[in-house]
Amino acid sequence: MSKTITIAAVSQKSLFGNITENIRSTENWSRTAKSMGADIVCFPELNISGYSLSHDNESVAETIPGPITDEIIRIAHNINICIIAGLVEKTGEGPAITQVAVSPGGILGTYRKVHLSPPEKDVFVSGSSFPLMTYREITFGIGLCFDAHFPEQSTIYALQGADIIFFPHASPRPESAREKRDRWLRYLPARSYDNSVYTVVCNQVGDTSNGNVFRAVNLILGLKGEILAEAYGDNEEITVYTLPCDKLQEIRESRMGHFLSNRSPHLYAEILKIKTNT
Repeated sequence: MSKTITIAAVSQKSLFGNITENIRSTENWSRTAKSMGADIVCFPELNISGYSLSHDNESVAETIPGPITDEIIRIAHNINICIIAGLVEKTGEGPAITQVAVSPGGILGTYRKVHLSPPEKDVFVSGSSFPLMTYREITFGIGLCFDAHFPEQSTIYALQGADIIFFPHASPRPESAREKRDRWLRYLPARSYDNSVYTVVCNQVGDTSNGNVFRAVNLILGLKGEILAEAYGDNEEITVYTLPCDKLQEIRESRMGHFLSNRSPHLYAEILKIKTNT
């Protein structure tokens, strides 16, 4: 495993349907990330398509691969960086909220949002898998916004061997950037601490002219849930940090510090016996 890998998280403004401009912005921020030494740059949920529950998402949906992913591949190849970007994916069942990871050599993988928020369930179809992707010997998983509230997803990724979990957001709740940052810090550090993984978070930002106003929040969290780097505010932000990947092996060999090695999964079947309304 590489000793270090440098991660960039970008809180980006993305107008719904303005795909050409959103791709241009993604390219500019990718160049900035590369100039700051980044190996991987993570963009917000639906940063290419834009986020809306009131517009026709089918009109901006695209199959993968397609022209949008071709553009992301071109950018990643020209800049020599791995890009994690979001778009509305066209599927046989309807539009999906999808994040695609693209290396300079092509598509590494895609993730369709599994846990849709209640309003999103009326607009999008959900995914059904938790794929891992690997770049420069680093393995990572992706969760999208509402996914972060479900600790089981992070644990699944960690048990499969994830080193990093990326959580791109399009979270428009009417609160200040500081309030949003503080709210996220109530639960996101636990995703790192409980699973011995790095967690990287970013959000859309600005008034996107469809009733949504987003606040910028970038967080890069360490293996114990500590803040390694952050930025927040009302403007686009980039946060870059070099992760010491040798710490991953160190903590996983720790007798007390690696909690997953002390699980009792034979008892957890009780969860599945509890009746739900879903």
